[in-house]
Amino acid sequence: MIRLEPRTRISPALALGVPVAAVVVALLLAAVPLAFAGVPVGAAFVLMAQGAAGSVYALTETLTRATPLIFTGLAAAVAFRARLWNIGAEGQLYAGALATVAIGAGAVTLPPVLMIPLVAVAGAAAGAVMMLVPTLLKTRFGVDEVVTTLLSNFIVILFVSMMLDGALKDPMGGGWPQSAPVLPEAELPRLVSQTRLHAGLLAALAAAVLIWAFDRFTVWGFEARAVGLNPAGARFAGIRVNATFVRVAILSGALAGLAGVSEVAGLKGNLTQDLSPGFGYTGIVVAMLAMLHPLGVVVAAVFMAGVFVGADTMGRTLGVSSYIANLIVALSLLTMLVGQLFLQWKVGWRGRPAAGGRA
Repeated sequence: MIRLEPRTRISPALALGVPVAAVVVALLLAAVPLAFAGVPVGAAFVLMAQGAAGSVYALTETLTRATPLIFTGLAAAVAFRARLWNIGAEGQLYAGALATVAIGAGAVTLPPVLMIPLVAVAGAAAGAVMMLVPTLLKTRFGVDEVVTTLLSNFIVILFVSMMLDGALKDPMGGGWPQSAPVLPEAELPRLVSQTRLHAGLLAALAAAVLIWAFDRFTVWGFEARAVGLNPAGARFAGIRVNATFVRVAILSGALAGLAGVSEVAGLKGNLTQDLSPGFGYTGIVVAMLAMLHPLGVVVAAVFMAGVFVGADTMGRTLGVSSYIANLIVALSLLTMLVGQLFLQWKVGWRGRPAAGGRA
């Protein structure tokens, strides 16, 4: 008889192989609708790879797309490891973007060495507040944070829409619902000339390293992992579980807010209603593919960005809908969830019981 048995040890090779296998299986499954559409599957994936990394321009576009995904992936990973379910990174991103234009579009004028940190702190604080409120509702009243963080996305986006048609509307925007551009002093510098790649990527990479170090070498990081593994056991050991949730919430929301800062100050220059095509939600997939590891988030974010950027090239060349990228993202999440099941459990065999006896 087949049964699932818990694994007593997870080897590094298995831990690395599961996400790789999940991605490979997702791509194989995505090949099925491509084949039914009459598209040469091999050529489609080659075009996708070329569109994502086949030239300097393509590579910089992929890295530009990956930057907000690193931030939102880290936001999800930090929260999920502590078993705090942050589904509101999309709204926190918009809150960070809103704070960026509120400060950086002319409220104050400072040299870039002061202006950029001020805008970053404001955006991070706005994202942190958006995550702190649902967490306090959870710790004080037991309200499910999945519901409150998810609904907060719509509240923030509607508030942003109201502000873009009101107090923050650009008087020179020709009637379009957009904010005034941030001052040049608040803009993030370009990393490669004549491309859109900006210094937000360096900030995202630094954040990943810092979160890894925080998780691995600090007491607060240990407490967050302990709460995520067993809240009751952590409380019995003397860890202040609610205080840990609050710290994790502030950090998670701040990271998502920085995604909004990087998109406005580094890429778009102003705030519009379509600033994010779903970076907050895709960040959850990034975190799951990375198995909640901060450094793995960087790799997963670059892969996801490559899928989106490469799918555009494939779609234009072969006449295939670029929504194949969304299909690959969804399949990657599903296959990763199945992979994590077999990462924690192994298939075992139990012999049939002898006549009159038990196995």
